Amino acid sequence: MRDALESLSGLAEGIPLVMAVNREYASEDDVLDAGDELALIPPVSGGAPRATGSVRVTPEPLSLDALAASVRDPRAGAVVTFSGVTREVERLDYEAYAEMAEQRIGEIVSEAIERHGLCAAAAEHRVGEVPLSEPSVIVAVSAPHRGEAFAGAREIIDRVKAEAPIWKREPDGWVEGVPPA
Repeated sequence: MRDALESLSGLAEGIPLVMAVNREYASEDDVLDAGDELALIPPVSGGAPRATGSVRVTPEPLSLDALAASVRDPRAGAVVTFSGVTREVERLDYEAYAEMAEQRIGEIVSEAIERHGLCAAAAEHRVGEVPLSEPSVIVAVSAPHRGEAFAGAREIIDRVKAEAPIWKREPDGWVEGVPPA
């Protein structure tokens, strides 16, 4: 991996890159095998209905109402939603390694459902141009009680922003992120 990263460094000069092999983050010490899918990912920056953890990364505008409706459950006494919107700039541009992002976000949602005893959870992330005040990422969870719902929603959004291979560009350039954990 170290050799591959070194030989490809000129492709994204000035942008620190991490690699993924077969849709899993990889370290520089890992060894590539014939047929492996290699992806170069800039630092991620920060999107899954029902308890199964399905995911949507889309160029279409996001609907918080539709997402909240998708997690409603008769066992739930609480539904918590989160909407991350573009602020202070005319627009943000998001790009993603969509297949890996959907897989990773699905894992995050499933783990949060299990850890917090959620009835259902969903998260969606938009790619492409996101104008001022429009959402780029939305999360909805339902749980028997508000404490679990708030904790589950917070875990999902924090981990999506830290772990999903989605990155953003402001009008004056790429936002510096951090390599995923």
